[in-house]
Amino acid sequence: MYGTIRTAAYEPDPAHGALLEPLHVMRLGEELRTALTDLYDRTRRQSDQPSRLPVRQLNSLLRAMAPGVVATARNADASSDSAWLYGREPVPVEVVGPLVGTWAAGLLRGREDDETEDDDTRDPELEDRLLERLDAIVANLPSWESEPVDLTETSVSSGGTAEPARRLFSLLPEWVAHRLAARPFRALGPDIHFRVVSRESGAELVSWPPQAYEHKKRTWYYSALIAITVHTVPFAQRFRVHVSTSIRRWATRLDIQPRELRGTTVLLDVPLPWPDGPDRAPRLVENTLAFDRSRGRVAWRRHSPAILLPDLDIVRRYPEPADLFSTPEKWLKGRKGIAAGIVYSPVLGPHSVASGVMPKERSLLDAWVEEGLRPMLRRVPDLSRVTRRNTPSLQPRSAPAGQADTREAVLALSRRSALARVLNGAPLDVDLRWQSPETREGLLAELPALIGLPPGRPVDGAEGTWRWQADGVDIRVRVRPAGSLAAALEMSGDRRRPFALRLADTVSHRCALVAERIAQPEEALGLAIIEIGGKERFNVVPGSDPKHALRIACARQGRLSQFVSLPQEAEDTLAHRARWTWLDAFRQLGAISPPAHRVGEGIPGDLQYVALWLVRHTRKGPTRCPVRRLVAVRVRPDEGSVHGWDPGRAEWVPYPRLLRSLAAGGATRDGAAGALGASSRKGHSFGAAPEQYWQKEAERQIRTLLYQLRDRPTLLLADTGNMRQCWPRLRNGSLVKDMLGFGDGPDQRLSVYGPDLRVILVRDGNGRNEVPEWYAHDGKGKVGFTKGVWGPSDPDNRVFGSTADVPHTATLPKGLMKLVPTELGRAAPRKTAWNPVCLELTALGCLSEKTLADAGREGDRADLPAEWATLAHQLRFHDDYPPLARPLPLHLARLAGEYVLPLAAP
Repeated sequence: MYGTIRTAAYEPDPAHGALLEPLHVMRLGEELRTALTDLYDRTRRQSDQPSRLPVRQLNSLLRAMAPGVVATARNADASSDSAWLYGREPVPVEVVGPLVGTWAAGLLRGREDDETEDDDTRDPELEDRLLERLDAIVANLPSWESEPVDLTETSVSSGGTAEPARRLFSLLPEWVAHRLAARPFRALGPDIHFRVVSRESGAELVSWPPQAYEHKKRTWYYSALIAITVHTVPFAQRFRVHVSTSIRRWATRLDIQPRELRGTTVLLDVPLPWPDGPDRAPRLVENTLAFDRSRGRVAWRRHSPAILLPDLDIVRRYPEPADLFSTPEKWLKGRKGIAAGIVYSPVLGPHSVASGVMPKERSLLDAWVEEGLRPMLRRVPDLSRVTRRNTPSLQPRSAPAGQADTREAVLALSRRSALARVLNGAPLDVDLRWQSPETREGLLAELPALIGLPPGRPVDGAEGTWRWQADGVDIRVRVRPAGSLAAALEMSGDRRRPFALRLADTVSHRCALVAERIAQPEEALGLAIIEIGGKERFNVVPGSDPKHALRIACARQGRLSQFVSLPQEAEDTLAHRARWTWLDAFRQLGAISPPAHRVGEGIPGDLQYVALWLVRHTRKGPTRCPVRRLVAVRVRPDEGSVHGWDPGRAEWVPYPRLLRSLAAGGATRDGAAGALGASSRKGHSFGAAPEQYWQKEAERQIRTLLYQLRDRPTLLLADTGNMRQCWPRLRNGSLVKDMLGFGDGPDQRLSVYGPDLRVILVRDGNGRNEVPEWYAHDGKGKVGFTKGVWGPSDPDNRVFGSTADVPHTATLPKGLMKLVPTELGRAAPRKTAWNPVCLELTALGCLSEKTLADAGREGDRADLPAEWATLAHQLRFHDDYPPLARPLPLHLARLAGEYVLPLAAP
């Protein structure tokens, strides 16, 4: 068992001092900003939204084609006085000017491509005058200004959290990326060189050219990928630079039709068009390729700089979207100095190179990064174990010989008892709709095995009905073919009506069909299990997937719903699918409770857990209807109960009732749904006024339910990456120990919301590497994974790491190498490297000595933050599941979001 873990995180080294970088800055200038805004307004349809220049494409073009440009500032178009471009040296106007002019002309050209015959808003003469005016301004761009930039510039919040200057979120990753790309990576094989890819948040390093792997008589291509981002950590004295490593795969054959291409990233390797520039740009240029329905062909999306490259360089031949789609391998290998790589995603077809890198290879890349960043940045200190009690009271996974049946019998009894508590004397009525006989038989066989009962018996006089009765459990299962219930939805072809309204009509038709064939349960808890095709089967026709319609329909019939995949579309065994179908059904019924913890006496015996989760759907959501809904779940282990918060009644209701009410909420108008609905206008999902409204409403709901929890000790769990959208004071820079803040009001003591309230904030990578990657090591060269709770030696520390096991199905040699395959691992590239995430746990609020003194409770035992972090960590473990990504109450709250399915109404 490892005693230390190392995170791939770096911080400014105080021994080095300020990191001053002599840069040159160009500001947008009022004259240029006004000219660009006037020109852009000519390309827009009428809108009541304020003008914001679409500078994403221009910035990408400048970073790729202007030698010396280090980075472009965020939101530079919002103010003419703010910095726009950062360069190592002043880039000549002869370079910047044509780029700006080409981009501006492209705005109008894009307008012409989108014109319709009845559009009478164009004024060609006015547009020509605007272009002439722009040409004159571009010829006299604002001058470059010398400015030493401190890449460690930091301020400290009132709560003690170090926050970097805003511009460092884009500047510093670019600086790190270029510094690392200047050196090849050497590890047991040929040198690996990297190119820089600029992103909206951070930067990436991609090894180039890609590596080749021969398998199944085909050549597959992949690269090393290093992502660099800047983040803060609650109450930390220095901000962090996170460096994550993975594999980027390249598509060489697209096994889809052009109409199925929703959007895929393409990286271009292009030479600079300037005669005095270097032969090749140090970057790869990011673009997006997608099917354009208005034109009926594959095309670059409007923010892609690839649209403008042929205008800048008329000599070379750049890839046409259709040619790139049909022959991606040809362009990946390169043609006359130009190469293009389509970033692989599963929708494009199979790939023989698997994802992920193992800890040995990650440690080698991490050491290379550490060497490249010295002495300006230093590695964040390693974390040590804070407890040996890593798991709650679980049944042993590996029982002694002859005792495996005993373990299963104990678990079956536990599940049966949980079902009996939930049913409380009422029967469970299950309507099982199947498409394949083997699935039907597997489900009927697995149910009694899971709850420790003998095989069911058919009910006399009720064909296709099975029943189990024992120990307060009464389960009736009616088995029928799914038929047209599981068929694809048929959307109306009337494109004059919004897609969301047509989808709502289609869902209503399916609801009517379900009402005819699936009866409402009488004095019983209802459940429907439906065998259905995977989403891949319905990808070709948007809106044809019936899963969400069936969920809404079943909820209106008073039933929960659980879906099981068709056998030919499932990668696992039938027994495995059947088991997980029933376990997920038990979870929806609320028949689940966390195992007894093993933290110690500092945890109250009557403690309850409350988890918050914000469900947010945009117009691209499952029902094409934007909505935001706060979900709160309460778990009381001593009662074995799971409840959800009903904001309309301002009370806690059983978890199954919460799920049904979320799905059967009815139609919404303009995207408004429930207390947290937000209106939608002119194609924008949310406006500024609704944004403020739903934040205030969400905070009001949170304060209301906290007031309802004052009667007993409570642990509040919130995922900061999710909840800060509606509770902004959960951002790291706003946190203060043992205090809660709402709106613009002052921070308040935790005791205001409950005398025995504790708060644990949970954070994962959130798709932005907010929590660093990690690996365990023994200090002697051995690396691997381990589970536990981790933190620094500081007794006042409030931030901990939680790591879990690697599933038994994902065990691979820790020394597996993909980037430099060894003789022992020639097949390594096709092995999936599964890496458990490190979950960040922040003990924001607990009964510290100061908190107790302020409340006049000096004689009470003070909390140890490490104990409460350990408790949250142990909530990730359950006998029926592999380690959860989040503590169980948060897991239940997040999955409740699957039932938030608003429908648009006229």
